[in-house]
Amino acid sequence: MSFEISSNTAQQPRKLGSFAGVDIPNYDFITNCMHCGLCLPTCPTYALTGLERSSPRGRIRLIKSIADGGLEMTQTFIDEMNFCLDCQACETACPAGVKYGALVEAARAQIFQKRVLPVKERFLKWVLLKNILSSKWKLKTTAALLRVYQRWGIEALISKFGILKIFSSKLNDLQSLAPRIDVHYSEEIIPEILAPKGEAKYRAGFLSGCLMNVAFAGINKDTVDVLLHNGCEVITPREQECCGSLQAHSGDFETARRLARHNVDVFSQYELGAIVMNSAGCGAFMKEYGHYLKDDPEYSEKARILSSKIKDVSEFLANIEFKIPTEKFNKRVAYHDACHLAHAQKITAEPRKLLGMIPGIDLVELPEANWCCGSAGIYNVVHYDDSMKLLDRKMENVRTTGAEIIVANNPGCLGQMQYGAKKFGIDVEIIHFATLLKRAYRLGN
Repeated sequence: MSFEISSNTAQQPRKLGSFAGVDIPNYDFITNCMHCGLCLPTCPTYALTGLERSSPRGRIRLIKSIADGGLEMTQTFIDEMNFCLDCQACETACPAGVKYGALVEAARAQIFQKRVLPVKERFLKWVLLKNILSSKWKLKTTAALLRVYQRWGIEALISKFGILKIFSSKLNDLQSLAPRIDVHYSEEIIPEILAPKGEAKYRAGFLSGCLMNVAFAGINKDTVDVLLHNGCEVITPREQECCGSLQAHSGDFETARRLARHNVDVFSQYELGAIVMNSAGCGAFMKEYGHYLKDDPEYSEKARILSSKIKDVSEFLANIEFKIPTEKFNKRVAYHDACHLAHAQKITAEPRKLLGMIPGIDLVELPEANWCCGSAGIYNVVHYDDSMKLLDRKMENVRTTGAEIIVANNPGCLGQMQYGAKKFGIDVEIIHFATLLKRAYRLGN
């Protein structure tokens, strides 16, 4: 994925209709849309509603109407920009190469700047994205409190007596979607610098992430162990922060750029051949640091260089001397394409290629493998009902495979589909790509 967001007056005026200030939707991208409709069958929200305005070309028309001055920023416009999952499946289907993701995110930035979101949603994003996730110490403090709630019997007690249902019937479901906080965070079990047992053939940085750090530490450890097994020296900088992807997708470009600058400074201290990611959303966004910071004279070149080093773990392993597991792995496995890996980064062949190299594996194709599961950042929280409809469709496809294991490369997908397996009664294990590789290698703990 590569795009530009209009943030410089030399490129175009600072005001288009009701759009104003920085990060105005790029008018060239708007007019590239031919309205051919090939995006319609790929759009999850259009599939849910059948409404033109809930399709990519419909939303582009709404954006153009505001840019041309024919429409004000109505509630319908705001709702549609946020109803979109930003899965970017339409970009994969688009024959004209319209950068739809850039358009909808720039539109959200305009909405964010004007503070016209509903109060509850604005408060949720302010608390979660602008404050907790964007600050390592705030996140760790919040995670510690949540860990007490989850592990000291409080959550079980509240669920048993249905206390949350008194306030809202959905609260109990949302509680079940909350990530399970680990006993030990990634930084407590992964040293900052690790060398492989034999010769170090590669030197890779590793993003431990924000939620990944506190709720998916086991996956982080699995990823690092797989990299070590493949001859990598792995550096996981202690000073790194949240990558900024969730903030950018929600329209808070100011916070996203602040976090991007910080991570550019942190990772640029090391001479790294690659920076390996195990979260599709984080990887897609960090590959765009160079674009988000292109107008920053101090950071534009540094960000461009760092972006060029970002590699998904499957992408990285597929392009080195990959160590093939030696023992048979007699399991039936299907692979789910995370949206920001398949559509934003265009990585679909690499994980399947590597999985197929495992001796004894029965690798089957998941129908609609690249159809969104409904997680999409915090979409499953703010649009729970719609998210569950998408999850139902995904899990029915999972059921048809007869797979024992479903593999994905994104924590949001993992959490959503694990919830789905339980909700819809499907006997299947949902694990990360790196976790399956570690099992195939028989690396143990």
